[in-house]
Amino acid sequence: MNSIFTFALTFISLVLAAPPTTNGTRFSIDGKTGYFAGTNSYWIGFLTNNRDVDTVLDHISLSGLKILRIWGFNDIVRKPSPGTVWFQLLSSSGSQINTGPDGLQRLDYVVQSAEKRGVKLIINFVNNWSDYGGMPAYVTAFGGSKEGWYTNARAQAQYKAYISAVVSRYINSSAVFAWELANEPRCKGCSTDVIYKWGTDISAYIRSLDRNHMITLGDEGFGLPGATSYPYQTSEGVDFVKNLGIKDLDFGTFHFYPQSWGVGNAAGPAWVKDHASACKKAGKPCLFEEYGTSSDHCNSQRPWQQASLQLAKEGMAADLFWQWGDTLSTGQTHNDGNTIYYGSADAACLITEHVKAINSS
Repeated sequence: MNSIFTFALTFISLVLAAPPTTNGTRFSIDGKTGYFAGTNSYWIGFLTNNRDVDTVLDHISLSGLKILRIWGFNDIVRKPSPGTVWFQLLSSSGSQINTGPDGLQRLDYVVQSAEKRGVKLIINFVNNWSDYGGMPAYVTAFGGSKEGWYTNARAQAQYKAYISAVVSRYINSSAVFAWELANEPRCKGCSTDVIYKWGTDISAYIRSLDRNHMITLGDEGFGLPGATSYPYQTSEGVDFVKNLGIKDLDFGTFHFYPQSWGVGNAAGPAWVKDHASACKKAGKPCLFEEYGTSSDHCNSQRPWQQASLQLAKEGMAADLFWQWGDTLSTGQTHNDGNTIYYGSADAACLITEHVKAINSS
């Protein structure tokens, strides 16, 4: 009996230690295959108070959310004053990756805290936008244009060096859900071959470093059949269906911001359905990775969540609302209009009720 008990404990520990993976068009986390809910927090890796990090991850875990997408980048072109968090200094004369207490050690703590709470992290390597440096910071350091970033040899060499530094740091962590190439990669006016070829190269490079964790692109899901409105077009150089075919990308991602894209809130369920159909055809899971509105959060976004959950066995695997809000030692976290604060009426609708629906499905 004692040996059976020991065997059972060993088996459970091995299941919990195994990294998340795909199972057809669904995800498996800690031995459970199903549909999962989560959120985004771009700022959690930049917090300097460990208790604040723990508070956020405690609240996320208690809410029943399993996946948290975070920024694994913080690029600068000039050194800031001491005590300011930054991860990478970009310079044509020699870039520097900051592994100190105001550098990647901040990200270390997020990963360690997530491990203790069973929260799984999507870690992103670069921003399409200028927030926290991103591709524009690489352009400042290495020249060229933002559209040329994907083929800029010096920029890509440093980008790969940064990826290697981060992946090697957390390669054995149970908290890593997936590595993500970029936040919302776009190449306006470019052939879709540019991002496709870049995604193929970088995902293969990450796979050469880490064969155990999943990899994803991080795009907004532009360019797919179903309608003719802006997000369905390939004007941003993104072809969702084409990119799903990249061998080393394990799942597809898509976002939805109707106000920014010039479409109505009512377009959300069809947007979800069309991506689910593409993912099902490709045999890969779809992650509804970001979505938000600036007002009437519950009534606007609940139909999108419901549409995604209804397609749980038809291509959809999880959804992550943008963005998590909380009250820290310094006060409330950033409110960009989309923020859903812990303990609010919006949270009751879009988190508590949603998780309950998932658990009963």
